[in-house]
Amino acid sequence: MAADPQNAHSNQVAPEPVDTMVNWDLAARTAARVGKSGPEVSTAEAQEIVGQLRQAAITAHPHVQAVTGLRTNPGEGVFVVDRPGWAKANIAAFRSLLAPVMAELKQKSEERGKPLPGARQSAIGARVTGAEIGALLGVLSSRVLGQYDAFASPGRLLLIAPTIVAVERDLEVDPTDFRLWVCLHEETHRVQFTASDWLTDHLLAEVRGLISELMLEPGQVADRFGQALRGLPDIIRGDGDGRSVLDAVQTPEQRRRLARITAVMSLLEGHADVIMDDVGPQVVPTVAVIRQRFTRRRAGRGAIDQVLRRLLGLDAKARQYADGAKFVRGVVDEVGMDGFNAVWTSPQTLPEPEEIQDPKAWVRRVHG
Repeated sequence: MAADPQNAHSNQVAPEPVDTMVNWDLAARTAARVGKSGPEVSTAEAQEIVGQLRQAAITAHPHVQAVTGLRTNPGEGVFVVDRPGWAKANIAAFRSLLAPVMAELKQKSEERGKPLPGARQSAIGARVTGAEIGALLGVLSSRVLGQYDAFASPGRLLLIAPTIVAVERDLEVDPTDFRLWVCLHEETHRVQFTASDWLTDHLLAEVRGLISELMLEPGQVADRFGQALRGLPDIIRGDGDGRSVLDAVQTPEQRRRLARITAVMSLLEGHADVIMDDVGPQVVPTVAVIRQRFTRRRAGRGAIDQVLRRLLGLDAKARQYADGAKFVRGVVDEVGMDGFNAVWTSPQTLPEPEEIQDPKAWVRRVHG
């Protein structure tokens, strides 16, 4: 008996709006192609590296607890991944982040009588966006060492084995020390989020709110984005007022929201940097050498690398580490680590954008 084509068509489930805006499969394929595989190692070496990284993540936990004074249960979700695996994890995170925003955009567009683009136009745009996201993640996968994925359920620690090995060889540092040092940073992020059970939802709400505001005013965003593109050569050269492309597409209210998000990210990254170094040479004997060489690597080398870092926002990331570390050390100098840990109490105790540069202002506001 032949199936009724009309009924078959009617039973098809319409794709979610987020899947009509981005071709996620293309993003994953592009990331795998751009990111490449990393340094050559034998099967036995690969197994040894994976085992050492997993053990380093376990070893890092009690040291992070001792220095931070934060008490959490050891994490179970430790994943040693290759570069395509890391990209896929982030693609899943992007989709999860955008899904409710895109659903809201679709609903409001239909209420206004201005539905989203048709299937053919959406498919073309989805491929372009998928290729762009994939290319970005592919490049980053050869630079990022690890990540605590707070937006996964449950949260999970990702360690990119090929990139860790490539960097430790490039820096000519002790592999065992370097792998533990990296895990100290990422484990600090896990402790931050698990000790503050409100932090993930707060960040999600802030980021989704910003994306929603940007997308619900497409005409204005297009105008401001065009202005940003015309000023891109100055941004790449580092001229002008130091604003990024993203800055130029926002209203003052949206910039304020972004400033709050940036302040939180500076706190998280700076705190992790302080902890990974403060664990000290009794745990990581060559920590001073690693920090010196790694900091030099963060600065970038060569004109092409400098341009790439600006376009990918890596310069801003480096400033987050530096500004956040100064904030953490400034607060600890004033009120000690226990006093600093008040920052994890609620969204109201997170540093305001101005306070990242003025730790004493945060101390006055929070501790009176």
